[in-house]
Amino acid sequence: MLWEQDGKLMYHYDAETMVIEPWGMNSVRVRAAKMAKPPQEDWALQMEKPQVKVEIRKEGSGMSMINGKLAVRVTDGGKLMMFNQKGELLLEEYWRNRRDLTDPKCSAIEVEAREFRPNTGGDYHVTMRLESVDTNERIYGMGQYQQPYLNLKGADLELAHRNSQASVPFAISSLGYGLLWNNPGVGRAVFGKNITSFEAYGTKVLDYWFTCGDTPAEIEEQYAAVTGTVPMMPEYGLGFWQCKLRYQTQEELLSVAREYKRRGLPLDLIVIDFFHWPKQGEWKFDPVYWPAPDNMVRELKEMGVELMVSIWPTVDKESENFGEMLEKGYLIRTERGVRVGLDFEGATIHCDVTNPEARKFLWNRVKKNYYDKGIRVFWLDEAEPEYTAYDYDNYRYYAGTDLEIGNIYPVDYARTFYEGMEAAGQGNIVNLLRCAWAGSQRYGALVWSGDIASSFDSMRNQLAAGLNMGLAGIPWWTTDIGGFHGGDPNDPKFRELFVRWFQWGAFCPVMRLHGDREPRQPQYGTTGGAHCRSGAANEVWSYGDGVYEICKKYLELREKMRPYTRKLMAEAHEKGTPVMRTLFYEFPEDKTAWTVEDEYCYGSELLVAPILEARAVTRNVYLPLGNSWILTDNDMIYEGGQWITVPVTLDTMPVFRRKRID
Repeated sequence: MLWEQDGKLMYHYDAETMVIEPWGMNSVRVRAAKMAKPPQEDWALQMEKPQVKVEIRKEGSGMSMINGKLAVRVTDGGKLMMFNQKGELLLEEYWRNRRDLTDPKCSAIEVEAREFRPNTGGDYHVTMRLESVDTNERIYGMGQYQQPYLNLKGADLELAHRNSQASVPFAISSLGYGLLWNNPGVGRAVFGKNITSFEAYGTKVLDYWFTCGDTPAEIEEQYAAVTGTVPMMPEYGLGFWQCKLRYQTQEELLSVAREYKRRGLPLDLIVIDFFHWPKQGEWKFDPVYWPAPDNMVRELKEMGVELMVSIWPTVDKESENFGEMLEKGYLIRTERGVRVGLDFEGATIHCDVTNPEARKFLWNRVKKNYYDKGIRVFWLDEAEPEYTAYDYDNYRYYAGTDLEIGNIYPVDYARTFYEGMEAAGQGNIVNLLRCAWAGSQRYGALVWSGDIASSFDSMRNQLAAGLNMGLAGIPWWTTDIGGFHGGDPNDPKFRELFVRWFQWGAFCPVMRLHGDREPRQPQYGTTGGAHCRSGAANEVWSYGDGVYEICKKYLELREKMRPYTRKLMAEAHEKGTPVMRTLFYEFPEDKTAWTVEDEYCYGSELLVAPILEARAVTRNVYLPLGNSWILTDNDMIYEGGQWITVPVTLDTMPVFRRKRID
C-alpha cells in the first residue's frame, strides 16, 4: 500500500512501514521499520529541518516526490529509486524478488533491498542493498580509515570506532549525490562492483538521508545544513601546537614554552597529556608534580600561549569520585562479570555520559579544576571502549562491541564540554577527539588520527583519512606530526620522515606536533601518574640543526598564512566547507582531478603535494585545468591541465598558488 500523508510518501507491506519525507533542499530522509512505526530519534539530523516545497504525484501504479533537483519514485511494490533533475538514475534499491513481475530485475533468488533479520533478544540486523548503477562511480567520505585509498569504490568498511578509526558514514558520489547512513549502530558498509550495502548489527530502524547536487560543494553544504557546522575556530587554532607523550612536570612544560619564545618561534598552544592527575577519575593536577597550575597558566598567557589538558573518562576504583559516581549511577554498567572497562595504570570504569546528570557532574569537576584556572580548551581521550553502557533515551543497554562508541560516545563526550563551556560563556569551543560521528562537528570536534605508526606508509594513510574526513563533514582534522609510535629523533631515517610530515602539517587544518619518541625516559617519581613514563624529547630543536632550520621555515610560513587560514575556518563555520579539499571539490569539471589521490587544495588558492616517500628527488604533480599555477619556491608559472615533474630537496615540498585565468 502506497499513499501520501502530511507531505510524506508512506508505504506499508506486511509488517514493514516506510516513510519518505523532504529534509532540506534537494534532499529526503528515508526510514523503514518492522512491526511498528519507525522510531523518532533524529540522530545526526539535529538541526532544525529546512522547510522546502515538494510535489507528490501519482505515476502509473507508483508515486513520486519532487524536491528541487531530486525526484524520488516508489513503485506500488515498494521499490525505491532516485533521479536528479536531468532524469539520471542516482540510486536504485537492489531487489531480487517476485513481488513485481513487471520489474526487469524480477528474480526467484528472493533477496530484499531492505532486510530486517531478527536478533536473539530483540532488535534486528538490518541490511540495505543498493544497485551499483555505474561501475565507474567514485565514492568518498565515510570518515577516517587506516588505508591509503581516497576513492572508496570497492572498499569494505567497518562501521565502528577504534583508536585511529572514526566511522562517519556520509558518502559523496561522483554521480552527484550524498548519502548519510543515519544509524549509530556498529555495522558494515561495502561499496561493491555489483552491490552497495549498509548494515547495522543491532537496531530497530533503517534510516538514511539522501541529497543530490551539481557539485560536491553543493552536496556538502546541503549536508551541513541538516547536521550542523563547526563553531568559528579560535585564534589559537590557526597557529602551531606543541605536545609530546608526555610532559611530566610543571617545570618541564614551562621550560619548553620559554625556549620557543627565547628562539622567537611562533607557538599558540602547548599540551599537558594524560596522567597529570593523581588517579584516573580525579580531574585535577597532581600537586606533587604540578604545584602551582594558576601561576603556570598565567606565565603561559603572558607568553601568548594557551594550555590544553588531556581528559580521560576513566574512573579508578580508588579515586576520590568513584564512590559518589557509583552511588548516583554515573558509571557504565556490566550485565555480568567484574565492572572494569579498562585496566591501564589502574582498574577503571568509564563515566556514563549518556546520562545527562553524569555529564553535569564531570563538567563541574573540570570547570573547577581546569576551566576556572584559565585553561580554555580540552582534549578528551575516549581510550578504547570495551564496556557496557546504558542509553537513557532508548532505555536499553549496549554491550562493548555492540556499542564501540557509535553515536553515543563521540557525540556525548564532546557534548559534555560543549554544553558546559557554552553555559560558562566560552563560545568558540574546541574538543580534540580521537573519535567522531556524523554531527560531532557542531560540538567543536577537532579529530586527530589517533595513535598511528611513524612511517611513510602511515603518513600516506593519514592524507586519505584527512581528505575523507573533510568530505564526511568534519573539517577540523589533524594528525600527529611524525606519527605517534616510536621514532628516534637521532635516527637519520626518522628525521627525514619527520621533516616531510612537518612540511605537510603546516597545511593541515591544525598544525600539531605530537608523538611517543624513543628512547623512553626514566621514571621520575613514585606517586600518581609518575610510573607512566614519558618518551624522548619532541621539540623542533630535538632533531638536529638541519631539521631545525627546515621546521623554522615552515613554522614561519604557517604564521604568515594565519589570515588565509582564518578565512578557511570561517568558510567551514558558515557553510561546512572542508579546509583540506580534494582536487575535484575545487575543480569538479576536470575529469582528471577526480582521479588524483595524493595531492589536495588547502582552501581554494593553494595546491599542496606532500612528499610521501623516502629519498624523493622529484614529485609528479597534476595541475587542474582552467588556471595557471605558480610554484611558491621559485615563482615559476605552469599552465593547468597537465602533469609536471618538480625537483625536490629535503627542505622543499611543492606548493602552488592558483592564478585564475579570466
